[in-house]
Amino acid sequence: MKTIKIGLLGMGNIGTGTYKTLEMNRKEVEATLGTKVEIVKILEKDVDRDRGIEVPMEKFTQDPDVIFNDPEIDIVIELLGGIEPASTFMLTAMKNGKHVVTANKAAVAANYHELMATAKENNIIFKFEASVGGGIPILGTLTGPLRANKFEEVMGILNGTTNYILHMMTKEGMDYDEALKDAQALGFAEADPTADVEGIDAANKLSILMALMFDHYVPPTEIPTTGITQITKEKIEEARSNKCKIKLIAHAKEEEDGSIFYEVRPMYISETHPLANINKEFNAVFVKGNAVDDLMFYGKGAGPLPTGSAVMGDVIEISKTILR
Repeated sequence: MKTIKIGLLGMGNIGTGTYKTLEMNRKEVEATLGTKVEIVKILEKDVDRDRGIEVPMEKFTQDPDVIFNDPEIDIVIELLGGIEPASTFMLTAMKNGKHVVTANKAAVAANYHELMATAKENNIIFKFEASVGGGIPILGTLTGPLRANKFEEVMGILNGTTNYILHMMTKEGMDYDEALKDAQALGFAEADPTADVEGIDAANKLSILMALMFDHYVPPTEIPTTGITQITKEKIEEARSNKCKIKLIAHAKEEEDGSIFYEVRPMYISETHPLANINKEFNAVFVKGNAVDDLMFYGKGAGPLPTGSAVMGDVIEISKTILR
């Protein structure tokens, strides 16, 4: 019986969550596939970090070529974050015949066409469900059950950090700086929160959504983007007086002439709109298709285990193809 062998690039929070997801649900994963699944090599410098799980030291390597050149490794999971060296590593893995799974929205958004083309040229599967919405199964749904639709619009709360900050400003009356510090203390915001609070993270995710929904790729750097750093208590109260809430919204819509309008910015959302009641660190994606009409997907858009769940879902789908 074949064992599905995996090389893991990066064992930070998301890598650890992915490893934990496989270990705690190994019985279910292997029963689904009818075979064993094993992470056999892990590219990671910090081998002594306490991750709350036991990882055999012989699995660690600091040489990526050990993974790329191993003929027995079927799938490479990239969880390093950032555009480089993650993009180069994914391309190298593909050229070495490895299927690739990633949660890296920055790398996918920045190099979408090259990654997709290289996967096709090398006849491998490239999946990135966890790159948008964490544990929310939005990408697979758009490209699977909803593929018969012509998509008209997408609106999303795609960043849990900013949603948490705005929620605390609205509900608890905090100012921006206080809410940011609270988010950082709880681990919802990084020490350097720029990518989140300036809307860069949401723009990366919108770029991916547009490529899949409208077959219209726009580099995230070309998406008009405004973050939440200028939101004040006064603006929160102004929204409330108009029976609205302020949310950082990623929005794309097909216009009547066939062009695509897109932006990321804080918006006034009516208190009656479903997105207005997405609170704390949760994410939601509101989709309109010409057959299904309005749908909303809601859940934890980040975090080690929700994201690890999506990563392992991609691994299972690829493994089914390998085992055929």
